[in-house]
Amino acid sequence: MASDPPAQADPADSAIDSVSVLSEDSRRRMFAFIRRARRAVTRDEAAASVGISRKLAAFHLDKLVDAGLLRARYETPGGTRKVGRQPKVYEPTDAQITVNIPDRRHELLADLLLDAVLTEQADERAAQAAMRAAQQRGRRMGEAARTETRPGRLGPERGLTACERLLDRYGYEPVRETPTRLRLRNCPFHPLAAKAPDLVCGMNQAFLSGYLDGLEVNGVRAVPAPAPGECCVRLGSGDSESAEDTPQGR
Repeated sequence: MASDPPAQADPADSAIDSVSVLSEDSRRRMFAFIRRARRAVTRDEAAASVGISRKLAAFHLDKLVDAGLLRARYETPGGTRKVGRQPKVYEPTDAQITVNIPDRRHELLADLLLDAVLTEQADERAAQAAMRAAQQRGRRMGEAARTETRPGRLGPERGLTACERLLDRYGYEPVRETPTRLRLRNCPFHPLAAKAPDLVCGMNQAFLSGYLDGLEVNGVRAVPAPAPGECCVRLGSGDSESAEDTPQGR
């Protein structure tokens, strides 16, 4: 079963930074050359691939290293030991660049479905396994967040504030409608949610419910609240999440 992703810098910001670095033509062409080489490449080779000076190539290569797209080390090409300093060589990292505006998290949905397939029990239907996997993943992430932040007792208002970090990181675009209610302006699983709403929206609700349980937020539930162009779930307190509170009922 795949492990849960650790807390880290906003992936969307990192992706945008990487795309910005690759906007320069020579830099982008050198990056493509190094990826295709399937081996460590020297500065001289990178410079020759785009017809620029070694000094200018070094500047661009270091920008790619700073962006996490390349890694650099010192190595003698061909493994032959020579007198003098070993040249600096560059090779691609495992970084993948994905920019979606608004944010999409199809990889999370795919990972949850893979968990469901690998752990499906004899007495479960596929959809039940998917809901269970989503709820369990959310709970583990909530427990990890509680261990990390040690927030103490969480009532509705503080609990929703604590949830906003995860919701924002996963692209839900949370908006506090009232002190005890969060509307999620973006669906990270669109357009897949539109193709299979019962499955995807059900998994989404199970995932968020599990997170609330793991974080130990009191008095808040993840409830269905579909609205065009938004997430199908809303986080709110109490039992007053009726149809008249939803956008369709207004």
